Amino acid sequence: MTVTTVDNAAKKGYYGAFGGRFVPESLERPLEELSEAFLEAASDPEFEREYMRLMREYVGRPSAITECLNLGDKLGGGRLFLKREDLNHTGAHKINNAIGQALLAKRMGKTRLIAETGAGMHGTASATVAALMGMECVVYMGAVDVARQAPNVSRMKLLGAKVVSVAQGQGVLKDAVDAALNAYVEDPETFYLLGSAVGPAPYPSMVRHFQSIIGKEARQQILDREDRLPDEIVACVGGGSNAIGLFSGFIDDASVAITGVEPAGKGLETGEHAATLVVGSPGMIHGFKSYVLTDENGDPAPVYSISAGLDYPGVGPEHSYLKDSGRATYVAVTDEEALDAFHLLCRTEGIIPALESSHALAYAVKRLPRMGSDEILLVNLSGRGDKDMDQIMALEK
Repeated sequence: MTVTTVDNAAKKGYYGAFGGRFVPESLERPLEELSEAFLEAASDPEFEREYMRLMREYVGRPSAITECLNLGDKLGGGRLFLKREDLNHTGAHKINNAIGQALLAKRMGKTRLIAETGAGMHGTASATVAALMGMECVVYMGAVDVARQAPNVSRMKLLGAKVVSVAQGQGVLKDAVDAALNAYVEDPETFYLLGSAVGPAPYPSMVRHFQSIIGKEARQQILDREDRLPDEIVACVGGGSNAIGLFSGFIDDASVAITGVEPAGKGLETGEHAATLVVGSPGMIHGFKSYVLTDENGDPAPVYSISAGLDYPGVGPEHSYLKDSGRATYVAVTDEEALDAFHLLCRTEGIIPALESSHALAYAVKRLPRMGSDEILLVNLSGRGDKDMDQIMALEK
């Protein structure tokens, strides 16, 4: 399996009208150096061999696909398959990108990683690869997320990373990204290991590249098992890395519908949500053009989701392009719907999903009964729910 094809449009930093690089002058040189190093690495067979070796021997790839027979019988309609990123080392898709970027950092002679995290899975993956490769690691995390994702904070510290709690703003993912970018501006000789398919070029294309292993595997696995492609693929969307990883394997297959699921939070009508593509508009955030949720002043708006990994007021530029081109459809589900889907999967299949992934499952629960019995719905289970146990138990008291 090869993962080294880099889209020509992505090389330029744009997906249609979205993407680009709008950063302080001090970051232009390091980002251009990063872009050149990435393109060089992506065409180097030795780099790919080492990446794939670690995917097999360290991460445990390929991750399985699982048909949810019990849930399918309960809901009726179509057949539900999960792409099991929850089975990866560290428990989520984030490790795919973290290893790729850490290998690139090592290739560039960097010894210090900085990262942002919301749910803590990217922070955990960054701390993991830093330990593996003998690097220093500093992770910026919103103060609210530090409290609600305590198990991952402990894991990061155990792995040797320094966790910086960010109190400004809402103390969530956007604020952690702000802090990490500020740290990068102050010390551009570090390596900023960005966790989602957002940010200034080349980050969206770089993250897509390393996460495309999800879509490549899933496409081949469903063909091997069913001798056909799925009718529809689904993934949750915050910044959008797990989704673009899955979608990338099927974008050229016109017969496959693509659906991204955003957090409607407490309801779109309440304003307490993070449904960027559903109700946002084109704008600028964190050095790139994309759909953004804005306030009355045109600044990124405060956002909310029960899921720490989805409360971001922007989204990856390729998702914005897929929306505007009509190739993908984006919908939103509420906290309540995601929690119901979380419990349903636990009790019917013995699989505990992350709250992020539960948003995609909530869509599947509504969609599956409307599908024919021979139709296939493939959901990316982007992570496992260990990290969410304290939060779930607190909600049920």
